[in-house]
Amino acid sequence: MGRRSSGDDYKFLQIVDARAALNQKVNLIGVVIETGLPKQSKGTGLCFFSNNCFCTIKIIDESYPSPGISVNFFAETMDKLPQVLTVGDIVQLSQVVMKTHGPEIYALFNKKFSSFAIFDRKDNSNFLPYQCSLKYHAREQDKKFILGLMKWLDDHQIDTGLTDLHSLKEIREGERFNLICKILHVCEVEKDKWMLLVWDGTDTPPVTIKTKLEEELENPLPLQSVNSPLPRDILCTLPPLGTVLRVTIDRCNEKLGVNFLKSNRWVKLINIRCELHTALWHAVLMPFTKLCYLSDEDDIVLQRMRDHDERRKSKWGWMPLSCFPWPSDITETDYPDVPFVSLMRVLVNPKVVGKFHCVVRVVAAFPWIVEDFRSPSGVYRIRLTVEDPTARIHAYLYAEDAEQFFDGYPSVYALTKKRNLLLGTSEGDDGSEMNDYSRNPPWIRCCLKSYHIDDNDVWGSRNFRIFATTLKV
Repeated sequence: MGRRSSGDDYKFLQIVDARAALNQKVNLIGVVIETGLPKQSKGTGLCFFSNNCFCTIKIIDESYPSPGISVNFFAETMDKLPQVLTVGDIVQLSQVVMKTHGPEIYALFNKKFSSFAIFDRKDNSNFLPYQCSLKYHAREQDKKFILGLMKWLDDHQIDTGLTDLHSLKEIREGERFNLICKILHVCEVEKDKWMLLVWDGTDTPPVTIKTKLEEELENPLPLQSVNSPLPRDILCTLPPLGTVLRVTIDRCNEKLGVNFLKSNRWVKLINIRCELHTALWHAVLMPFTKLCYLSDEDDIVLQRMRDHDERRKSKWGWMPLSCFPWPSDITETDYPDVPFVSLMRVLVNPKVVGKFHCVVRVVAAFPWIVEDFRSPSGVYRIRLTVEDPTARIHAYLYAEDAEQFFDGYPSVYALTKKRNLLLGTSEGDDGSEMNDYSRNPPWIRCCLKSYHIDDNDVWGSRNFRIFATTLKV
């Protein structure tokens, strides 16, 4: 049945009734359970208005609590599209047209005669929308319908129809997945090309390194999955524990309005694709990706934060999750009782100079031929690429620190075995590498120290060296 205002023929239909009113203009009040990413429409399919901006939201009410109904919006600019702050907020829609597309029934918002207003589900004090379209006109009698939905929500658990919600520690290459995470930052990496930085407090799993050792000369493993490194002022705002995942836009769908997404908000990202770029995890927003902004008081959000806080306070919680209960014993350090820190903590250390105890994997070495590990004068000088779930950096083995690491000056055969073990390379009986194209380096303990080589540019010339560490093979 419809909801009719007393003494007025202005009527809100329940969703179940609106679904039967095809090709008619209707008024709806619903609870938002999902939003699509805003994009430029192409005038095809559901996009009847070319060169406009387009987005979709999904709403429910007490008559149709699952799976809900989609509402398609068009506007001249993206900032005129609905921007829902939190899943569960209430939207009032006037003069939307009920349409079908294949088996789907949806509501179409026409900017010429439709209007919308969005209300905070937790604010029943003044019933003022936090966003509304130009044609919206507030009515006193509408308040009781909004209040009725608010009361219904108090006793109703919103069902988004998703049971396969993942954390970053569960992602797999090439799979589409649904992720609950926090958007830490939205940045423009190139003109009109945007990237999200997301985080949930967990670690992405370690991956197999599929590059040959000799490729490090001409094609070294990059330190980031995207070309543009983050400025230090942004880097220092990121959590030092747990993976910060880079998320970009599918190359065939570059007109998504990612820059309209809100930083410092927990979201449910629905249908994103996971990829590996140079053995670094990366995610891609697809044309059909949906999202729901979550409240900081959401049960899942609170649990994620509790888990992260417990890990952060633990003496050994800064180890990568995948190396529990303990990293490999092939190395030892001179400071075994010093708590570990992550590579991100190393990078954002407020002082240029520092010493750190870390658990890392060595994913590349330059030079890779052991006969070239030492200069013609006999001094060790090697650049290692090391990583943990939070960052990838270059760390040098040099002079006396390398002498301690390799336990002096072993033979070429012994040094090759050490290198292969460190880089996760299988080897033959003679110690030579048999398969260096698919490597799984072990987690090792090491001490790092940071320093600068240019007094006029201390941060720009900052480097890292491994010290006080011995490879016990």
